[in-house]
Amino acid sequence: MLAAYIERYGNPDRLIVGEQPMPTPGARDLLVEVAAASVNPIDFKLRDGKLKALLPLRFPLILGNDLSGIVRAVGAETTRFKLGDRIVARLDKMRIGAFAQFALVGESEAAHAPKQIDLIDAAALPLAGLTAWQALFELGELKAGQSLLVHAGAGGVGHFAVQLGRWRGARVIATASAANRERCLALGAHEVIDYHSQRFERALQDVDVVLDTQGGDVLMRSIAITRPGGHVISIGAMPTPNVVREWGARPPLTWILSWLTRRERAAAKKRGVNYNYLFMRADGEQLAKLVELVDAGSLKPLIDKRFPLKQAAAALAQVEAGHTVGKVLIVP
Repeated sequence: MLAAYIERYGNPDRLIVGEQPMPTPGARDLLVEVAAASVNPIDFKLRDGKLKALLPLRFPLILGNDLSGIVRAVGAETTRFKLGDRIVARLDKMRIGAFAQFALVGESEAAHAPKQIDLIDAAALPLAGLTAWQALFELGELKAGQSLLVHAGAGGVGHFAVQLGRWRGARVIATASAANRERCLALGAHEVIDYHSQRFERALQDVDVVLDTQGGDVLMRSIAITRPGGHVISIGAMPTPNVVREWGARPPLTWILSWLTRRERAAAKKRGVNYNYLFMRADGEQLAKLVELVDAGSLKPLIDKRFPLKQAAAALAQVEAGHTVGKVLIVP
């Protein structure tokens, strides 16, 4: 089968598009013919080797973390899916491989695909949608009537977070460029702050929940305008020590991350803000809830561009450059 893979970590030139063996499903696996895979920042971070201390994956490594497709074979112990089912899935972090014509999906990672949108476009949903859901509702404990600040509201995770926040009944404020203002308002934002011309901390105070997609200075400024007892969740900063401990990491990695994240953790503690870094997890049941929202018309993925599998390197380059609107897809 054709796949986009690396044989060692390195720069974008390390990505190879070529033949790889067809995967064989285990007892609780689905063999899925990939309709599309979405491109996420984790893909180029894995390619570059930036996550090798946390994710000791084997080579050759087929990239790609989430997908949509059709079930072509099932393991002997699978019960929820059958041949021909249309599914979406975020693959387990230790067994990725969505940038290919076929991929293995654990049954617990999958959900039936939405019926109201194209199967290819449905590939945009799993990783980014689950990230937004877990950030807002698990870590952020977002409730109706609260205020939610979403950075990069037109981005891959941000555009889902804006819609989910509006669905929950929160007052949603998004940061975006002037070019994306109307798009964020159409997604459900009540207010859009142009990050090129206005500093958000001058317009906001005592925000209940912040989804930070940037890290660095944006994260520190976000903590400063969150109310005591509120929540700041980052997917753009460095992982915090508690997250990597949960993955089984030991010193010296936990010591290094403790030092690297000391400023934001100290600032949050001083202000009384609950600060968490999120590395989302695969969850088929949560994904099914997102699918229900899509079919109900409450959630819609935005597609920036589709690339054929042979142009996987260009797809990664576009996402790595930033400023995409919604999601970039790879279509085998």
